[in-house]
Amino acid sequence: MSFDERALGGLITESQDLQSEAMAQARANLPMLEEIRHERGDVNPGPGERRAFDEGRRSLLARLGLSGGGAAVAGAGIGSALAALLARPAAADTALDIQIFQTASSLEKLAVETYKAALTLPFIKDGNAVVKKFAETTMMQHDEHKKAFQAQSTKLGGQVQDMPNPKYAPVVESTKPTLKAPADVVKLAATLENVARDTYLADLAMFTDANSRFLMATVMGVETQHLATLRAVQALLAGGAPQLIAIPTDIAKLPAAAGSVGFPDAIPKATMASPPSEGAVK
Repeated sequence: MSFDERALGGLITESQDLQSEAMAQARANLPMLEEIRHERGDVNPGPGERRAFDEGRRSLLARLGLSGGGAAVAGAGIGSALAALLARPAAADTALDIQIFQTASSLEKLAVETYKAALTLPFIKDGNAVVKKFAETTMMQHDEHKKAFQAQSTKLGGQVQDMPNPKYAPVVESTKPTLKAPADVVKLAATLENVARDTYLADLAMFTDANSRFLMATVMGVETQHLATLRAVQALLAGGAPQLIAIPTDIAKLPAAAGSVGFPDAIPKATMASPPSEGAVK
């Protein structure tokens, strides 16, 4: 399928503007994280600490009624009684922040590997040009996210996580043999983007450092954009209208739901969030 390269380039530029803002914040955050590390002390959390943080932080949102529509976010591994949280030594927050960045790194690593594998499939590599360009651009952005999160971990005194997420990597591997059409790839990619978006949303409630919170919120915006695009593509494929996945497209032929399918919830709930310990370096 042919497409208007200039129009597509404009959309990619808009996407890159949001990406550039996130990466600029990541770079600006590094010196401040190093200061925080020295203030709190070097900490590499052990398994016991990771469990304690997860269990403690779970109860915070549950007690405050902020558990993402009930037990969903609490079940994602977030929370701690407020008094207990404030009573913890400052070093404990560093340990938690390291876990958050390590798990985020593992999700980004898996996303990069998944898009890379998808681009080798004939029906993606030689298929819809818009879908292929989206996959290439999104893979590059995830790689930048991964490197940024790894740098944040290092500045806090933690180890670099360069392995794919241990929970979802086996899911991706078991799904690969079943990828027979573009819709299969889009569904898998949307799931990973959903997990990343929900995880970063949940992480916002745990950061004690405002700059790290802003960084995560900015990256979450990029993941939300990815997810919305994939949901729109998924809807068009399911509706038997792959010809409308084009730039420019025939707006008059788009279904009425085209403008809202990418954002089914006005306020997203972190129902698929990964807990900080999930991708932490063991």
